[in-house]
Amino acid sequence: MKALTLHKTEGEFKPGPSIWHPIKVEQVPVPTPGQNEVLVKILASGFNHRDVFQRQSLYPGTIFSEESKPSILGADAVGVVLSPESHPLYKKRVLIAPAENWLESSLGPDVQGKQFGILGSVKQTGGRGTYAEYIKVGEKDVIECPEHLEESQAAAVPLGALTAYRAVFTKANVKKGDNVLITGIGGGVAILALQLCVAAGAKVWVSSSSEEKIKKAVELGAQGGVNYKDAAWPKTFGSLLPSSRPYLDAVIDSGGGPIANQVARVIKDGGIIACYGQTSGKPIEINMAFVLKNAELRGSTMGSREEFFSAVKFIDQHKIVPIVDTVLTGLEEAEKGFELLKQGGQFGKVVITIAKEDKNKL
Repeated sequence: MKALTLHKTEGEFKPGPSIWHPIKVEQVPVPTPGQNEVLVKILASGFNHRDVFQRQSLYPGTIFSEESKPSILGADAVGVVLSPESHPLYKKRVLIAPAENWLESSLGPDVQGKQFGILGSVKQTGGRGTYAEYIKVGEKDVIECPEHLEESQAAAVPLGALTAYRAVFTKANVKKGDNVLITGIGGGVAILALQLCVAAGAKVWVSSSSEEKIKKAVELGAQGGVNYKDAAWPKTFGSLLPSSRPYLDAVIDSGGGPIANQVARVIKDGGIIACYGQTSGKPIEINMAFVLKNAELRGSTMGSREEFFSAVKFIDQHKIVPIVDTVLTGLEEAEKGFELLKQGGQFGKVVITIAKEDKNKL
């Protein structure tokens, strides 16, 4: 089968943006599923920023291809179950859980003796990834794909929806009528968080350095937004909130840094910041104003298989359609996807189609 493999740069290098490990489209053996596993033919896969970090040696656990063991990139996928025939989803479109060894605990990974890991070129999942024509996964790690989603839309779901669902519902307890701020709108997780909150009946505001991205967020149901490059936004943001509920119930944050201090004056007593990233590159600061609000900062990364299934069911129930910025055709175009993510101007996911569903030949 064709697969997109990750290879180590020759010679000495230091992790960081100056390094760009090479990728190759190679022929590798089709995986053979073992007991309690299924073989999935991949139709499309979605890019994530972790793919870029892996090529820069900035993602923990990353491994490189060896002659006898390929390291295949990619964590998101929609596909079709090819074997075994006894599987209840045989020949059906499925979404693949993007990680392993975290089943149902709301606290964190819960499989004793096994390390939690995300698919795609990491040692924890054996270098298996979704930028390939086939993948083997656990028989319980697939869920039927919502019928309303096209392949490119479905490929944008797994990792982003899981991360967003955990941050929004498990961590921030967002519910109908809440006021929510989502920072850094434009990325796949932030947009899905917006869509989940709107579907739940919350009122959402966003932040971005791009007025165009804020405008697009409003088209998706946001009430409005602020430009985070405007140093005055923490002081003026309160004027955007409704007089009947002039405070934030929750913040879904990807930036870290000064966010707690920035929202201290408008977050409610006992309000929650669910932080799933630190793109600012700065440690999170908490001043006494935030403490006096009895507010909470909660870390949130990825999630359990149960949360993933809940996210897919929520998307199906509310007929949410993930926003796709760019669709590439074939693994040979993968480098274009990496460049788009490095540039960072996209609104929504970058997806690559790998195969077409042929119900007569599956």
